[in-house]
Amino acid sequence: MFKKLLIIATCSLSLAACKKDPDNVSLRGAYSSGEFPKNINDLMGVLGAGYAQWRVEHLAGFNLMTKMQACSDHSADLAYGGDLSWTELAANELSVSNSYANGLWAQLYVGVKTMNAFLDRADFYEKKYMVASEQQMVNYMRGEAYFLRAWYYFNLECFFGEAYVGANGANNDKMGVPIYTSIPTNVQETQQPRKTAREVWDFIIDDLKRSADLLKGAQWTGVMRGRATEWSAKALLGKAYVFTQDWPNAKTTLLDVIQNSGKTLMPFSKYKEAFNDKPENEFNEESLFEINIDRTPANYGIFADFPPNKNLTSSQGLLWSPSCLGDNGIEGGPNNNLGYCNEFVHDKNLRRFGFDLPIYDLVTNPAFDNSKAESLTNQKLILNPSYRQQSVDMRTNKTVDPRLYVCALQPWVDSVKNNDIVKPVGKCVGIGGGIQQYFHGWSFKKFTTIDNNLWAKSNAADGANYYLLRLADIYLLYAEACANSGEAGTALEYINKVHRRAYGVADYNAPSAYDYASLTSPTKANDPNLANNPLRFERYTELFAEGHWWFDVCRWRIGKAEATYFGIYLPTGAPIPWSDDRSYAFPIPSDEINTNSNIGKQNGGY
Repeated sequence: MFKKLLIIATCSLSLAACKKDPDNVSLRGAYSSGEFPKNINDLMGVLGAGYAQWRVEHLAGFNLMTKMQACSDHSADLAYGGDLSWTELAANELSVSNSYANGLWAQLYVGVKTMNAFLDRADFYEKKYMVASEQQMVNYMRGEAYFLRAWYYFNLECFFGEAYVGANGANNDKMGVPIYTSIPTNVQETQQPRKTAREVWDFIIDDLKRSADLLKGAQWTGVMRGRATEWSAKALLGKAYVFTQDWPNAKTTLLDVIQNSGKTLMPFSKYKEAFNDKPENEFNEESLFEINIDRTPANYGIFADFPPNKNLTSSQGLLWSPSCLGDNGIEGGPNNNLGYCNEFVHDKNLRRFGFDLPIYDLVTNPAFDNSKAESLTNQKLILNPSYRQQSVDMRTNKTVDPRLYVCALQPWVDSVKNNDIVKPVGKCVGIGGGIQQYFHGWSFKKFTTIDNNLWAKSNAADGANYYLLRLADIYLLYAEACANSGEAGTALEYINKVHRRAYGVADYNAPSAYDYASLTSPTKANDPNLANNPLRFERYTELFAEGHWWFDVCRWRIGKAEATYFGIYLPTGAPIPWSDDRSYAFPIPSDEINTNSNIGKQNGGY
C-alpha cells in the first residue's frame, strides 16, 4: 500500500496508470507494450496494484483474516448459519468447491500476476524511457515487487501446499503450488503443474533475497511510508527459514532484523491501542510491514463497488463488529451492534488466556425506575456485582494475560460507542437465542471499529491498519530457531521480552517477576498444546487474531489436539471432525483442477 494511493488490481492482463480520484481509477483497456509506461509515475501505478490487491474481498478486504484464518484456527466461533462454505471453515472440513478457498487461490494468484506484470514493465521502462537518475528508484521498486510476489506465494504455499518441508529434506517432495514467473501469453502457458514444496519455498526465499538486496538504503516517508523495505523482506525471509526449519539461516537473518532494523517493541500503553484506528500508531516502532486501511467517506468503502474496485479500506470489521446493549439498556434491544456481528471469540480461548469464570449472570438493577427504562444509565438488568468485581480484579492483578483485553471485549464490562452513545458491550447478538445462555459471547477487539457503528460515517469501512510483520513475531521466530539449535537460554530470553512487554514492564530487556523460568514453564493455558510450552503460548496470545496461528497449527501438526481442545463449532454445535489426511491443507479449487490439465493430484483426503 502507498498511503492514500488508489490503485486497482483486476484479473485482466492489462494495467493502467494511477489517478487520485477513485471514480477515475479503472482499467480502460489493454496497454500497448510499445507505449506503457512512459514515465516513473506510470510505472509506480503498476507496482501499486500489488499493494492494493491485498485489500480485495477474498483477502484483507473481507474474508481472509475473519473467515478463513479465524474460523480455521478457532479464534472465532460462528454466529451465522447461512453459508455452507463458511461453516466448512469452522469445521476444518472443506469441500473442493468451497467458495472461500477458491476465491483465496484466485486472488493470491492475481497478486502474483500484478507483480509479474510490474517486473515486465520495469524492464521495458528501463530500456526505453528511464533516465539515469531514476535507476535507484526503479531498483527499489523491483525490490518491492519481489517482496510482494514472495508474500503472495508464501500465503499460497501455507494454505494450499500439501505439507511444510522440514529439516534434512523431510517433505521436500510433497506437492506445492504452481509457479508463474511471467504473465502467460497463451493458454498452454497457463497450464502449469504443481511444483514440489521445496521448489516453492526455494522460489520464495530467492525472491526475498533479491528483494532485500535491491531495497538496501530505501527509506520511505510521508505518504510513501507504507512501502516495503529491506527489513520487510528480511523479516519474511527469516520467517520462511523458520517455516522450513532452516535454523542456521533463520537465526542469522532474524538476528540481523533484531539488531539492525532500528525496530523496538512498543510500550504496552501504546500496544493496547495499536489495533484500533489510531493514526498516531500507524507504521510505528514495532511495525515491519503493514497494510494501510483508511476509513473512507460514504460510497468508497468495500461495499460501494463489490468486489472492491475503488477501495482504500476493508470491511472485515462488519463480521467481527462488537455487540453492545440496545438503546433500552438490555441485550438484544434496538441498535445493539456496530455491524454484522457474525463471529465472536470462541469460549475456549478465554480459558487459554487465564479467564476461568463461568458464564456470567445478570441480576435486577435495584435502582431501576420503570418510568426511565429507556435510559442506558437506568438498566433493568446489570451484571452480577460479584462477577463484575471478580472480573475487574483479574484484570488489575493480571491473573488473566493482559493481551486478552487487547484482543477481545468483555460483555457488560467493556464499552464501545454506537452512534455517538457510549454503551456497554453485550453478548454477541448473533448466537442462536436457544443456546445463547451457554456461551460467553465476547466480541473481537483487534482490527475492529469500536468508536462508532460501521455504517454511520464510512459505508462499512474499517480504519485500523493490518500488521503483517511486526517485531514481536520476529522475536518469537528467533526464539524458536534458537530453541531448535540447542540455545535454550537465548530462546527463553526472547520469549520473555515479549512476555514482559505484555505485562507492562517498562524495560522489556531486563529480568522481571513475570519471567518464565524455562522453556517448559507453566502458562495460563491448561491444555496439552500450550500448558507447558511458553513459546507456543506466546505466539498464540501475542499474535491472536492476526492471521498467524493457523499456519503455526499446520506447520507444528497440532491440529488434532486443537480440535479436541476446542471441541465443538457453531452454528451446528457438532464436534470438530479433524482429519490429519486433509485438514492441514486447503483443497486445490475444483475450478483449477477442471481448467488446468497439468495441475496433477489434489491434496490428500479430498
